[in-house]
Amino acid sequence: MSRLNLLPLARAALSGLVLLGFSSLAQAFDLQQLSEQLAKPEVIHGSFIQEKHLRALPQPLTSKGTFVLAKNHGLLWLLKTPLQQDYRITGQGIARRDANGWQMLPGKSAGAEQNRLFLAVLQGDSSGLQRDFELTLAGDAQDWKLTLTPRSLLLKQVFTQINIDGGALVQRIELLETQGDSTLLQMRDSTSSQPLSAAEQHDFAQ
Repeated sequence: MSRLNLLPLARAALSGLVLLGFSSLAQAFDLQQLSEQLAKPEVIHGSFIQEKHLRALPQPLTSKGTFVLAKNHGLLWLLKTPLQQDYRITGQGIARRDANGWQMLPGKSAGAEQNRLFLAVLQGDSSGLQRDFELTLAGDAQDWKLTLTPRSLLLKQVFTQINIDGGALVQRIELLETQGDSTLLQMRDSTSSQPLSAAEQHDFAQ
């Protein structure tokens, strides 16, 4: 076959590659798509295992419990072991349940900031996260990893990096601290098929 006859074939092949490249770019999984995916469920129920790894201890401190995430309401964080304690995390702050009902906690504690971070992550609030972190996303809708690198000096004093893994829902959150400690949170048995129960509606309403 002559060179002249090969030119149309080469051009067609090149055009095909260019179109394929644009198609791949168009289908790339980005932060906006991740935010929409995580924000879609109205209610998510699940269980969690949280491991706090401290340099001074040979074994991690492990806690277990269940959670309820409800769009436009917030997060119920129900600790079962090693002690029973219920928390409610909303845009208004963090409350802990005692014998007299829900009591608001001080808003500037390290634990409060960590729980606000969990709420932003689970709700897919990438715009909120981008105010405080550089976000790097890899993977696709079924298997993705989001890396958060602190922007502000204050956050840089606490965290070196935060890693979040998931699929349809968040599955794993790892917080790496500057002093060498870390927290690993694994979300298990998560489902978006159950509405809020009457008791859960009451907890969010108080």
